[in-house]
This record gives sequence, C-alpha cells and structure tokens, in this order.
Amino acid sequence: MSKSLSFAFATCMLASLGISSAPAVEGHRSDLVNRKVLRVCADPANMPFSNTKQEGFENKIAEIIADELGVPVEYTWFPQAMGFVRSTLLAKRCDVIIGTGQGDSEVLNTNHLYRSAYALVYRPDNGLDGVDSVRDPRLKGKRMGVVISTPASTLVAKAGLMGNAKPYRLMVDRRYDSPAEEMTKDIREGEVDAGVLWGPIAGYFANKGGDELVVVPLVKDAKDGRTGFRITMGVRQSDHEWKRQLNDVIRKRQADIDRVLLEYGVPLIDENNKPITEPHG
Repeated sequence: MSKSLSFAFATCMLASLGISSAPAVEGHRSDLVNRKVLRVCADPANMPFSNTKQEGFENKIAEIIADELGVPVEYTWFPQAMGFVRSTLLAKRCDVIIGTGQGDSEVLNTNHLYRSAYALVYRPDNGLDGVDSVRDPRLKGKRMGVVISTPASTLVAKAGLMGNAKPYRLMVDRRYDSPAEEMTKDIREGEVDAGVLWGPIAGYFANKGGDELVVVPLVKDAKDGRTGFRITMGVRQSDHEWKRQLNDVIRKRQADIDRVLLEYGVPLIDENNKPITEPHG
C-alpha cells in the first residue's frame, strides 16, 4: 500500500486463503521465507506505525511476533509510497509487512491484528461534546480538517461540510511533513473546529503536542461510506505456510498485541462496532 496505510484504505474485499493441496509445492513456497530472523518491511518515518528508532506500535508488534517465533527482528526500510510492496516484500528483501488493509491485492493477508475506524477529533471545550457523527447539526458551519482523497473526505462531503473545510495533503514524505500533526495542532489552536483522521493516527496525535483531544470513531457514519477497516499482516501471495504460522502467532499473542495498540491510543472496535477497551485473547 502507499501512504493510504496511514490515511486511507482502498475498498476492501475478502482475501483468498489459497491453501495448496501439494505438500512438496507448499514446502518449496515456504522456502522464500528466512526462518532464522523476522524480516520486516517498514517505513522509516511513519509514526505511530514505525520508524528507524523502532518506536511505533508496528515495531512493538514485530517484537511480539519475533519473541513468539524465537528469532530476532531485522528491518528493510523503505518509504511507504508508490512501489513500497514491489521494492520490499516482492523483491524478497523482507518477509512480512506488519500493517496492511485486509483485501490489499498486492499481498496475501493474515488474520487481522485489529479493527479500527476513521475518527472525529475535536477539543473538549468548543461546544462539540457528545458529537459522534459528521452529520450532527452542531458541525454545520464549522471548519473541518480533512485529508484529501481519503474516505474522510467522502464523509465530510456527503455531510455537506466540504465547502468550509481545510484540506491537508495525503502524499507527503513523513520525514519532513506530518498532516496529522498539523491538523491536530490546528484543532488545538482553533484554526479548525474538528477534523477526521484514520483512528490509529487520531488516537496517537490527540495525546501529543498539547491538551488531550476527543477522539470518536465514526461508526455511525458507515451509511455514507466505509469507516471501519481490518488491519492484517501482509506476506507474498505464494507464502501460504508462512501465513498460517503467523496466524498461529496472532491467536497466541492477541492479548499482547491489543495491549500495545491500546497503549498507543488506537481506537479498537469489534465486529459489532463496539469499543474494545481491554486486551482480548
């Protein structure tokens, strides 16, 4: 995926399980994976997901996976822009992408690590307490922050709020620019009244750089466009045995994974769009 992992996700479809019936072929496929080290494909500057200091929650999840497998972690760093999957995973420079949207056609998806949603972000003292939908009348006439070309922009447009919106760029080099940090700064300073961000990003930056902001998953707005997405790990299409092994790890360590996500402020939701506030598994 491109920077859409951070701000937007393409329309999801069910990924194929693709289990081979030929053990010899399956064994050959699994040989593409280095079993002596967990080789992770990651962005070097994409907090809260990952960075070269290994401070992101995907870095922490990689450590959990490696601990369960009993191997060290090794990174291939590459900006998560156009060509990311081709230049890393498909080039066999690494064996897993920790976070990718379920249904990404470039990869074979594992079971999902978590489910989250786009979220509304606002100050707790500006008359919007209790707002949980972009269609709430209290948002009429308000200046909304929105990252262009994302599901967030669709929601804001359908709610009739785009005319007064402040746009933020989607495709940036995160080493130098951070639209989410810019938006949350503008919300704190009153430049915009509220904004819509991908949940993991909203939850992280709402607690950085000043007073804590309100973060509300927009599960009520699903009728205007998909707001909730499952996030999986991604492996090569041929690596079915590797996928199954990672699924086993997810099942065993789900509680540890949830704990990391909650610590980073990721707004987790279950299949019924109810909030998850305690580790499962």
